[in-house]
Amino acid sequence: MTLDRHSPMPLWAQLETALKHRLDAGEFNERFPTDNDLVEEYGVSRHTVREAIRHLNRSGILRRERGRGTVVNRAEFEQPLGTLYSLFRSVESSGALQRSSVIDLREEIDPAVSEQLELGPETPLLFLARIRYADDEPLAIDRTWLPMDVAAPLLSSDFEHTALYDELEAKCGIRPDAGWERFTPILPPPEERSMLAMRRGEAALHLERFGTANGTPVEWRTTTIRGDRYRYVSHFEAGSAPSLVVSPQA
Repeated sequence: MTLDRHSPMPLWAQLETALKHRLDAGEFNERFPTDNDLVEEYGVSRHTVREAIRHLNRSGILRRERGRGTVVNRAEFEQPLGTLYSLFRSVESSGALQRSSVIDLREEIDPAVSEQLELGPETPLLFLARIRYADDEPLAIDRTWLPMDVAAPLLSSDFEHTALYDELEAKCGIRPDAGWERFTPILPPPEERSMLAMRRGEAALHLERFGTANGTPVEWRTTTIRGDRYRYVSHFEAGSAPSLVVSPQA
């Protein structure tokens, strides 16, 4: 893309657009150009280059690393919105090896979660907490609650290499078939940041999922997932728009 010096669009914005096109086309996988490279290639000032890079940094496409300069911040896994999906299947379908490290698997009482599941405050729940890995790199911290009267057989399951929904269907005869999910950008607390091998200041997504099976609430889940390794994509068409859904407040 050639920059147009007669365009009302600032040169830095044109350069930002040009670099986005090249990134989308798969360029710069091995190395992102230095400021000097871009100054020479596009015939612009260093200030113009730095302004374009600054905006790409702010959008999360690029990041500055000490000792490495500017690097591409590519998400490794991509999940379409609007579908009921399994993180296990999402990772495996990309060709990566999926495994989990179980932090906790027990019966517990949690009135706040029971309220989300439309149950009484003293209803026993199965609680499963896992660190999810892709090719031995931490990807997410996953916490799931299910009604114990439905999910008790899962207390004996080995979730290191097993998908929760597959186990739920095989041992309990049910599988979530509908629900909603809410995303919130967060800066994880130090403990979670350490578990996910994230640097201070790096953002993550906090997911809340409410799942039902045949109209009955069966799953409440919260997941902290690394923003630099996973992203969600929404598809749309001209003339169509989704309805606004107001979900219960957590």
